[in-house]
Amino acid sequence: MRHFLLASAAAALSFGTPALAQDKAERTAAAALEAAPVWDGHNDVPIQLRSRLGNVINSFDFRDTLDTARDGREAMHSDLARLRLGEVGAQWWSVYVSANLPEAEAVQATVEQIDVTKRLIARYPDALQLALTADDVEEAMAAGRIASLLGMEGGHSIGSSLAVLRQMYDMGARYMTLTHGKTLGWADSATDAPQHDGLNAFGMDVVREMNRIGMLVDLSHVSDAAMTDALDAAQAPVIFSHSGARAINGHARNVPDGVLARLPENGGIVMVVALPWYVTEELRTHAADRAGEEARLKALYPGLPDTVEAQLAKWDAQNRAPVSTISDMADHIDHIRAVAGIDHIGIGGDYDGMPTGPIGMEDVTGYPALFVELARRGYTQDELEKIASRNMMRVMRAAEAYAAGAADLPPYEYPAGEPRDGAE
Repeated sequence: MRHFLLASAAAALSFGTPALAQDKAERTAAAALEAAPVWDGHNDVPIQLRSRLGNVINSFDFRDTLDTARDGREAMHSDLARLRLGEVGAQWWSVYVSANLPEAEAVQATVEQIDVTKRLIARYPDALQLALTADDVEEAMAAGRIASLLGMEGGHSIGSSLAVLRQMYDMGARYMTLTHGKTLGWADSATDAPQHDGLNAFGMDVVREMNRIGMLVDLSHVSDAAMTDALDAAQAPVIFSHSGARAINGHARNVPDGVLARLPENGGIVMVVALPWYVTEELRTHAADRAGEEARLKALYPGLPDTVEAQLAKWDAQNRAPVSTISDMADHIDHIRAVAGIDHIGIGGDYDGMPTGPIGMEDVTGYPALFVELARRGYTQDELEKIASRNMMRVMRAAEAYAAGAADLPPYEYPAGEPRDGAE
């Protein structure tokens, strides 16, 4: 029998539907995940391989990574055993590299991350299967393997070159997040100073070229204006691979209602993130208060780091951080359902790219507990199947269908070596 964690949050009413009893909720969630396992939008195992192992993985055992807690670092959130417990049937692996790298170095590092991820997948042919198409995902799931897809996190990975973008696609990348934490020469980040009021002309062509070749456009990490520009340019559904609802948590990484309202017309989805500081508003504001207190103490006690540390510890003892819960994450799903609709929700945990998930979802084993909570709130089995993977499958098939219909369109071209930040 499949493993299910108990949902930790209290039952709630949602959209006028009575909450289900725990046992019935567990049966509903189990049936949904049996029929449609989780297709998770974002997992950062590849950067863990780089930062912990230097991409030297021949002796690395991905069947069980609980022993990776060493050198002051917590254990990894993901391994084959826990992905199974989490009912994960398909995984977007993020081939992220730092946005602080110069573009040429970022391109090389991204190629290295694609390589190490493919090598990891190839080492476990009974458990993992590289997936390049929606049919591949369907085939892998039917065979009981975890469909493994590659997504680039940040447009710095293409070095402002559409030629590099196309070659990354040929190497297996099937989505690209337009930015990460830094604004690029052609796209504004949500967490950096804007330069383009969204996307410049080259950035709009990046979106169009991604649509043409069948690469999904990921709008997590981009500014509100860049979200709007991308939706204006897009001819295929977009995704937010790991974001929440701005109305529930005000972080700039989350999606505002005005953008959520446009998703039905576009066909895209928000894959709801588990990162606590994007999920729980009280935790986000507590972190801001703590940062402010630390800055105040440093101004009061310059050159006295021990005093600052002691005073900050006293503040911490008096101002305990709130906890993030499964119920908080479910609130984001409720809100996206209310504004965009059930067809526009997915799951994008961000495991191995954050310190921990919410209580009860600390690692990838926690997904069933989230689905139990949603079932308790009145979500039907059909709705849970859509959230788990059917919505993502529809989006990928739609992107592939658009690319097939655009096969006769010529590639977008720019002169080699010219800067893209002035493109108009």
